[in-house]
Amino acid sequence: MLRWTIVFFVVAIIAAILGFGGIAAGAASIAKILFFVFLVVFVISLLMGLTRKRL
Repeated sequence: MLRWTIVFFVVAIIAAILGFGGIAAGAASIAKILFFVFLVVFVISLLMGLTRKRL
């Protein structure tokens, strides 16, 4: 999932350089959403790993 975030971020940068503002904004917002989803899944898996080791 982090790979898709990086891909959309690169697409946003390239689109912004080429002057496609709408595409850049859309790709940046998708990258931001995917990054936060990645963080939530990472924290949940980290907490599940910590609780599993205690049992």
